[in-house]
Amino acid sequence: MNHNTLLLLCALFAVVGLVVLIARFKVNAFVALILAALFVGASSSLNLAPEDRLQHLQGIGKAFAEGVGNILASIAMVVGLGTILGKLLAESGGAEVIARRLIRRLGSERLPWTMLLIAFLVGIPVWFTVGLVLLAPILFTLVKESGKPMLSLGIPLLAGLAIAHALVPPHPGALAAIGFLKADVGRTILYSVLIGFPTAIVAGPIFGRFIARRVQLRPGDIAAQLGERQTPGEGAAQGTASLGNIAQRSQSQQTIRRRLPSFAISVFTILLPVLLMMAASAADLVCDKGSVSRVWIDFFGHPTVAMLLAVLFSFYSFGTSLGFGKEDILRFTNECLGPVAVVLLVVGAGGGFSKTLEFSGVGKAITAAVVGAQFSPIFLGWVLAGLIRIATGSTTVAISTAAGFMAPIAAAVPSTNLELLVIAMGAGALIFSHLNDGGFWFVKEYFNMTVPQTLKTWSVVTTIQSVVALLLVLLLNAVLK
Repeated sequence: MNHNTLLLLCALFAVVGLVVLIARFKVNAFVALILAALFVGASSSLNLAPEDRLQHLQGIGKAFAEGVGNILASIAMVVGLGTILGKLLAESGGAEVIARRLIRRLGSERLPWTMLLIAFLVGIPVWFTVGLVLLAPILFTLVKESGKPMLSLGIPLLAGLAIAHALVPPHPGALAAIGFLKADVGRTILYSVLIGFPTAIVAGPIFGRFIARRVQLRPGDIAAQLGERQTPGEGAAQGTASLGNIAQRSQSQQTIRRRLPSFAISVFTILLPVLLMMAASAADLVCDKGSVSRVWIDFFGHPTVAMLLAVLFSFYSFGTSLGFGKEDILRFTNECLGPVAVVLLVVGAGGGFSKTLEFSGVGKAITAAVVGAQFSPIFLGWVLAGLIRIATGSTTVAISTAAGFMAPIAAAVPSTNLELLVIAMGAGALIFSHLNDGGFWFVKEYFNMTVPQTLKTWSVVTTIQSVVALLLVLLLNAVLK
C-alpha cells in the first residue's frame, strides 16, 4: 500500500475511533484522545523500514508531549486568569448589570445580533479561546435573564469569535500568510471585514435560530460558576437549596444588590485586556521595531500580562469596592478553577493528537494528494488549508502551511489577488472543526455538550463559515477583476 494512502487511512480510522470511543463506549475524552494519538503514531510506521520504524516509534511520545505543551503554553495561563475574571464578574453582579442593560436597551429579540457584534469586535485582537473566556459570563447571564435557549445566543458568539480569528489580521495565521505572499495588510483587513461579518451573520444568528430548536442544552459546572451570583460567605458546595434557604439567600442578595458595580466599570473591566491587546497590535503596525514604546506596549499587551492586570483590577472593581473581603475573593478564585482543569486536560490532549498527526506526516500526505490538481489559486488555497485543518486541527497551522505551498503558485499566476487568497486560506482553515481541534473540546466543555451535539453545532458553524466565506471571496474577486 502507498505510504500516503496508509497515512490517510490511519487518520480516518483514528477520527472514527475517537467518536465511537467517546459516544458509544463513554470513554473519557482525555483518555480517548491519547489512545487515538498513539494509534496514529504507531500505525503510520508500518510501511517504514525497520530502523526508521524504531526511530519513528521513539518520537511518538515526544511529539505528543510537545503538542500538549504547545497548546497549553498558549492558553493555560490566559484561560485560568480569564476564568477568575469571569467568576468575579458574575459574583459581583457585573454580568447581570451588563445583561440587563443590553436586554433593556436592545430588546431580547436583538440579543443574538448583539452577541455577534460584540464577539466579532472582541475577536479581532484576541484569540478565540481568550474571547470565549472573557464573554462567557455575559453569555450565561443573558441566557438566564432573557430565558432564551443557550445556542440562540451562544452560536452567534462562537461565530463572531471564530471568523475574526481565522480571517482578520493581526491574528498569526493571517499575518503569516500575508508575509508569505507579500500581500497588502490594509487591503487584507478591509476585505476580511467585508467578507467576515456577513459570513458570521449566516453562521451565527441565522443558523443559531435554526439549531437552537433542535439541540437543547443544560448549563454545566462552568456555566454555574460564571453565570450565578453568590452572596459573601456563601459556600460553593451548596447544592439544591430548600425553600427556607432560597428565601434567606434572596434576602441577603437584596443587601448586595444595593452595591452592584456600574455598567461603565463592568464593561471597562471586562474590556481592559482587550484594549491592552489591541494597543499591542496597533503598536506592531505603527511603531518602529525595537523602540522603547513598542517594547513596553507589547509587554503590557501580551495576553497573559493583559489578563493578569485585568484580574488585579477586578479584585477592586468587582471585589473590595463592593464589600467583598479577602476571604471571599480567595474563595471565588479557588472555586472557579476546578472545572477549568478538566477543560485544559482535554484541550491539551487534543493538541497532542494534532501534533502526532503532524509528526506522522498526515498533513503532507493530504497536501500531496491535491497540490497537482488544476484549480484556480484562490480555490486551491482554500482546499489546501481546509485539508490541512481537517488533518491537524489547527487554524493557524493550516493557513501558514497552505501559504507556504501557495506562494510560488501565486507568483506564477500574476493575476491572483493576493489579499483574497489570504482570506480564502483563512476560510479553508475554518472548515469542520472536529475532535483533533483544541477549540472543539473547549466549546464542548464550556457549553456542556456531548460529542455528537458539538459536531451538530460547532462543527457545522465552522463549515458554514468556511463555505460562505469562500463564495464571498470568489464573488468579490469577480467584481474586482
